[in-house]
Amino acid sequence: MVVRAKFRLNSYTTELYDMWKENKSIGKVEKRTLNFTPVYGTGSDENKAFWDATPSGSLQLGVVNPEAWKEFELGKEYYLDFMPAG
Repeated sequence: MVVRAKFRLNSYTTELYDMWKENKSIGKVEKRTLNFTPVYGTGSDENKAFWDATPSGSLQLGVVNPEAWKEFELGKEYYLDFMPAG
């Protein structure tokens, strides 16, 4: 079974992050922490349906890949599918 949620990217912060590999520091990299919340109950019938099912929550992702940052836009909505990994 897959459970779908819909989140909006509300903000992000940027900081230097000490990257480690095999228990050894490989230096500082820029990390962007993306902050998402469930969509509001306004804007569309779909958003109202998601809001009715998930009226609260948060999702935070720490991303060190600048290419991945380009895929996320402030204020934009994203689907998140939950399903068992194994």
